[in-house]
Amino acid sequence: MLTPYLPYPLLSGGQIRTYNLLKNLAKKHDIVLFSFIRNENENRYKEKLLKFCKRVETFKRRPAWSLLNILLAGLTPFPFLVSIYYSRRLQKAILGELQNNKYHLIHSETFYVMPNIPKTSVPVLLVEQTIEFLVYQHFVETVFLPFRLLLSLDVAKIKFWEKFYWKKAKKVVAMSEGDKVVMEDQVHHLDVDIVPNGVDTEDFFHVTREKSKNPIILFVGNFKWLQNKEAVSILVTKIWPEVIQKLPQARLWIVGRFPTPEIKNYENKTIKVFGNVDDIKNVYKKADILLAPIYGPGGTRYKILEAMASGIPVVTTNRGIEGLRAIDGTHALVRDDSQSLADATVELITDKSLYDTLAKNGKKLISENYDWKKISLKLDELYENVSKSHT
Repeated sequence: MLTPYLPYPLLSGGQIRTYNLLKNLAKKHDIVLFSFIRNENENRYKEKLLKFCKRVETFKRRPAWSLLNILLAGLTPFPFLVSIYYSRRLQKAILGELQNNKYHLIHSETFYVMPNIPKTSVPVLLVEQTIEFLVYQHFVETVFLPFRLLLSLDVAKIKFWEKFYWKKAKKVVAMSEGDKVVMEDQVHHLDVDIVPNGVDTEDFFHVTREKSKNPIILFVGNFKWLQNKEAVSILVTKIWPEVIQKLPQARLWIVGRFPTPEIKNYENKTIKVFGNVDDIKNVYKKADILLAPIYGPGGTRYKILEAMASGIPVVTTNRGIEGLRAIDGTHALVRDDSQSLADATVELITDKSLYDTLAKNGKKLISENYDWKKISLKLDELYENVSKSHT
């Protein structure tokens, strides 16, 4: 398995996903993990992964804005995203590994690490956690025109190579039905399977809710991710004033790693910002509603899965709920404009019957569709099918 990050500690969606898949797949498969790291200190987490992997090898990633990355992106066909993860040392290590050992399958998490895989007869299963060119395209639309033209060229390169590696892989896996449709539309005759993100239900189902005097509305997200920064801006400037007008006793908690100075400045008597939380379950214990005004593309949202698993009703957008089997009014309240999102939040706080219904149905939805054990069985099935083509 080849990943652009070490799958521990569990600080990002990608880390949570890979860690839980490794934990469940290790019961049946011998896995050697090759991962990029940002600094050498991360090597101390290897022992956490050796419980599930035969071996864990790490490779130091260049800083994003290194001169070499800029030159590669400017002078080669590769986009900036691929340049960051292009490593001669990793290429040699993978080549040696394939020459010296018998492998049935290479599992690549994300397309942008695939240029490091040498020519081989071993089939590659590519998992796309999100469709990267859509994510960056959405970002480009938010910048000034001169930069937009320059960045649009890089997005075009991302799109070219993303599609190139979809075609090159023996099997492609998406997170959601929406991503699958886009991928199959971009590359005709591409056969895409879905292995969604999930939740450790044994962990989150046992969150003991604590009733608070004031309703607590929650937003959760890693603020290195553009969609989360955008969502919080909309939440604070457009939605929250409408909520607080009707529910003056309500409080907004913004929780997530790497909050920007702008996000920290949102704090006031009704809004609190928490940058680092040791255990997100302690936040879910106290929260009443998860409010996620997500408008950017990409994958399935852990914040929504975890909130539902914890028995917290969700208010979000069509984009935010995309990829989940959730029905508006049954599992969540789905609205797209700021006023409707505010109204739905107020409605949930004031309508106990609706609140209890969504909490119960959300938990059931997770149990039936998004438990990591069940999801791992689907990936195991794909492993078997793909590896048969090599034996």
